[in-house]
Amino acid sequence: MKNLLVQKYGGTSVGSIDKIKKIAQRIVNIKRSGKHIIVIVSAMGDTTDTLVDLAHQIHSNPPSREMDVLLATGEQISISLLAMAIELLGEKVISLTGPQVGLKTNSTHKRARITDLDDKRVINELKENKIVIVAGFQGIDANDDITTLGRGGSDTSAVAIAAGLNADKCEIYTDVDGVYTADPRIVKDAKKLDRISYDEVLEMASLGAGVLHPRSVELAEKFGIPLVVRSSFHNEDTGTIITTDERMERTEVKGIALDNNIGKISIMEVPDKPGIAYRLFSMLANRNIHLDMIVQNTNRAAVNDISFTVDDDVLQEALEVSQEFAFEVGAQKVEFDKGVAKLSIIGTGIVANPEISSQFFETLYNLGVNIHTISTSETKISVLVDKNLAKNAMISVHKAFGLDQ
Repeated sequence: MKNLLVQKYGGTSVGSIDKIKKIAQRIVNIKRSGKHIIVIVSAMGDTTDTLVDLAHQIHSNPPSREMDVLLATGEQISISLLAMAIELLGEKVISLTGPQVGLKTNSTHKRARITDLDDKRVINELKENKIVIVAGFQGIDANDDITTLGRGGSDTSAVAIAAGLNADKCEIYTDVDGVYTADPRIVKDAKKLDRISYDEVLEMASLGAGVLHPRSVELAEKFGIPLVVRSSFHNEDTGTIITTDERMERTEVKGIALDNNIGKISIMEVPDKPGIAYRLFSMLANRNIHLDMIVQNTNRAAVNDISFTVDDDVLQEALEVSQEFAFEVGAQKVEFDKGVAKLSIIGTGIVANPEISSQFFETLYNLGVNIHTISTSETKISVLVDKNLAKNAMISVHKAFGLDQ
C-alpha cells in the first residue's frame, strides 16, 4: 500500500497513561501529514512480567497454550487505551488483536513463528481512513488458538505487517534513541550509530544487545524493508537507519554485545558413536529449543563431553531433554551453569582480520578473564566468560577498539 508507515512502540513507550497520550498525539500528527499509519504496540511496562508471576502462583510449570492466552491480554490493554486516546483527538481509529489482523502462525506456543498474513481486514480499515492499532507479539494458529511469538515478538509483528503490506518503512520506537556501540546502561561512553547494516544489527540482536528481535531483522532484510530505531520520547531524534551495507572491503568493529540471560548445559561422557549428536540436537529441535554456542570435547575411552548454551527462559526445558538423552545413550551426567555470560564483538568481516581477534583476546587476557568457549561467524566473535567479570570486560573491550571516541 502506498504512503504507508508502520510504527512499533515498546512497553516502556506505553508504560503510563501520560506516555500513551503523548504517543497518541504523535500518531495523529503523522496521520494529518497525509500518511496511512499502522501502529504495533507492546504490553504496558512490566505487565507481561506481572502476568507470568500470576501464572506461576497458580502452576509451577504452566501449560504453554494457557500461557499464550494469558500473555496476549497485556497487548490488548495497550491497544485499547491507545485507540481511546487517539479517538479523543478526533481521528478515526480501530484496535485489532493479532488474530483479528490476520497474523497466522504455527502451533508452537510461546515461541510461534509467522506463516502468513491475511491483510484483507487491515487494508479495509485503512481505506476507511482509520489509524490501525495492532496488538504485537501475538497471532493465531490453524486451530484458531491464540499464539505468542516469544520475547521481542512485537518487533517481528511490526516488520511482518510492514512487509505484507509493502510499507515505505518500519519505525521501532523504544526508550533509547537508536542503536549504540554498546548498551549505554552499562557502557556510559557508548556512541549512537547513525547507520548500520542488517547483518551487523542482526548479530547484535542475536547476541543480547536487546535492540531488536533477531527475527524482525531477518524479515526486514528478506523483504527489503528499511528499519529505523528511534526514541519514543524525543520527536526531533533521527535514530539509527538499518539497511543494506554498501561499504566495500571495510573491516571494523561496530559494536559490543553482552548476553547475561543464558545458561550452559554440559552432557558428560557421551558415547562416541555416529548419530549421537544428531539424536541430541533433533530431540532439542523437536521442542523448538534454539541452541547457540556448541562445543564437543574429545575425551577418553571413546566418550565425549557435549556443551551448549540456551536462553534462560528455555533452560529448564533444555535440561529435561538433555537428561532424557543422557539416560537413553548412557552418558554419565548432565550439568548446568547459570554463572556465565556471552561477550561479543560485531562488525562486517571482522573474523577474517587477525588483528581484531588478537586485540579482543589480548584485552580479556590483560583483565584476567578466562574464556570458556569461542564461536565465530563472518560478522562476530563471541566468547563465554564468567558472568561476574562480563560487564567490566565489556567496558574494557569497548574502549580497546576505540568505540568510545
